[in-house]
Amino acid sequence: MTKHLTLPTLLIALLAFACSPAAPSSGSNAETVPEALTIYSSRHYDSDRTLYQTYEAKTGVKIQVREAGADQLLETMKAEGENSPADLIIAADAGGLWRFQSAGLTQAIADPELNALVPENLRQADGHWFGLAKRVRIVAYDPGRFSSEQVDQWLELADETKRGEICVRSSSNIYNLSLMAELITRIGSEDAGDWASGIVANMARNPQGGDTDQVRAVAAGECGIAIVNHYYWVRLATSASQADRAAAAATRIVVPRFPDGRGAHINITGAAVTASTAKKTLATDFIKFLLTNEGQALLTVETKELPILSSAALPEGVEALPPFKGGGTPLETLGENQAEAQRLYDLAGWN
Repeated sequence: MTKHLTLPTLLIALLAFACSPAAPSSGSNAETVPEALTIYSSRHYDSDRTLYQTYEAKTGVKIQVREAGADQLLETMKAEGENSPADLIIAADAGGLWRFQSAGLTQAIADPELNALVPENLRQADGHWFGLAKRVRIVAYDPGRFSSEQVDQWLELADETKRGEICVRSSSNIYNLSLMAELITRIGSEDAGDWASGIVANMARNPQGGDTDQVRAVAAGECGIAIVNHYYWVRLATSASQADRAAAAATRIVVPRFPDGRGAHINITGAAVTASTAKKTLATDFIKFLLTNEGQALLTVETKELPILSSAALPEGVEALPPFKGGGTPLETLGENQAEAQRLYDLAGWN
């Protein structure tokens, strides 16, 4: 039986460890300033703070973090240029990481250990970024209006039998851009554009809100189908709020397949070593820590993402996900197809 970790249990244990006195330095100079690593992160979770404290306690390296949205961090780093203090970027979605790479803000890391830990399709081919945790784009649906068989393929969602039934967020959101980018890879631009037009015709309302809002809209009867990332539904299902749990309980989830039968749309949270850092080795070592069982547990316990490592414990609640297979699409193509994805959405009228 797979062991599931709860956030309170994990945080209490790791905080106790992280706050314990560090081992004395073996150096002769007790006043030596410890090494420091500056991370620009688009994440904002309490468990990440515990993660940083744990790493500090293990290594003596001081972690300095700047948290903001990925787009804001991108613009900040562009403005900072070669003087950016950032050593490492942590961001959601391969399409988002690709934006940092295409702006020249990352560097290639050739490390056999990292390549062995992260599957080939979940990292950039030259080592500009590496997947840390997986996320799956799914459908949450009203079981009183649809069966799982009616919503378990992406192309089915554009069928005219779904008129007025779909709730989804803006096309400019990186999650939707990446989904469309993979559709382009799988079925070509023409058919992907037809799919987008079908989704627009089937919308219950104009795109609005985040993924959690789409699930709540299904629970409230505003629509019958929501396109969301899996962890938003899992967070509702495991929330301390009775209203959140009720919203999840009113829906069912399915992992849609692509028409070529190659599995689900899987994306990542990932890390990239910055082009400006003089601490390449230290930044790489931190990524390796995130790819240990301990690092994986801390990364996913609160976010409800899926660990990259098969040996890592699963966060509580993700066992509700139906079985699925990954499609194996190289995630860097999600960035390469990003402009075309937005063009097709715009042509379809997906705001």
